[in-house]
Amino acid sequence: MELRHLRYFVAVAERGSFSAAARALHIAQSAISEQISDMEAEIGAPLFDRTARKTILTDAGAAFLEESRRILSSAGEAIELARRVHHGQQGSLRIGLFAGAMGAEFPRLIQRFRQQFPAVQLSLIEMTPAQQWEALMQQRIDIGFTRRLEPEFRNELHSIVLRHDPIMAILPRDHPSVPGPVNVRDLANEPFVLSSRETSPAVFDKVIEICSEAGFSPRIASISSVWTSVVMMVQAGVGVALLPSNEQQFRTRELAFCPLKAKNASVEFVMAWSRKRDNVIARSFREMAIAHQKPRPVRNLA
Repeated sequence: MELRHLRYFVAVAERGSFSAAARALHIAQSAISEQISDMEAEIGAPLFDRTARKTILTDAGAAFLEESRRILSSAGEAIELARRVHHGQQGSLRIGLFAGAMGAEFPRLIQRFRQQFPAVQLSLIEMTPAQQWEALMQQRIDIGFTRRLEPEFRNELHSIVLRHDPIMAILPRDHPSVPGPVNVRDLANEPFVLSSRETSPAVFDKVIEICSEAGFSPRIASISSVWTSVVMMVQAGVGVALLPSNEQQFRTRELAFCPLKAKNASVEFVMAWSRKRDNVIARSFREMAIAHQKPRPVRNLA
């Protein structure tokens, strides 16, 4: 039984005649009469008493009218919901992020998006860059704020570079290279604390590249999966570190955050999404994020 048949039935019931319903719906009276006869045959009970001068509902018809109105109302709501989702006005959006790179502009972006799309359910999920790639592949998130994609993900995922975060030297405040800019070659004899490659291959590889171009391989004293632990280990005297500039880095009396003299001493911060799973909501958010992004100035954080 189709929704239009229910509409025919409700129109006849509310107007009290087949002819009035036909005029209201702009269709032939014979078409309405035929469809309602088919409905009565399918139900196995008459819906109208046609013996009276006015078309009157039977008891079965009265019960059927109540349910028909409910069904049509629900169908109307479903249609409106589908339209809103199609136009990106309602739905859900899951965003992967890692706090170490988001910056002060990100909360303002989220606030703006919520104001413009109040009916969209927005979920923010903290993940390492590598975790985000897997989550995008498995469609557990829709957008990821992450580092440069590894080659094996580039066929399935798309990304756009939002900015290049400068690599900073994290040193004890009494280190001879403070306040910088630091010549990386001067750190050749220092033990290094590195961010894990499993967590963020782009950062790990960039540090190795910077040291290699300076003519040495870093002597690794420790490896950590999160930047906060890297900073803590430098503070504890385990070694020095090279990490992307981060507005949330610890401001301590013991440490200095210094720029480097090295060329190309930066790492990409990208927004990534699946090529296979995309929708209007995600596209709207990406457009807003691109417009909202501001270049981050390089500062001496010593």
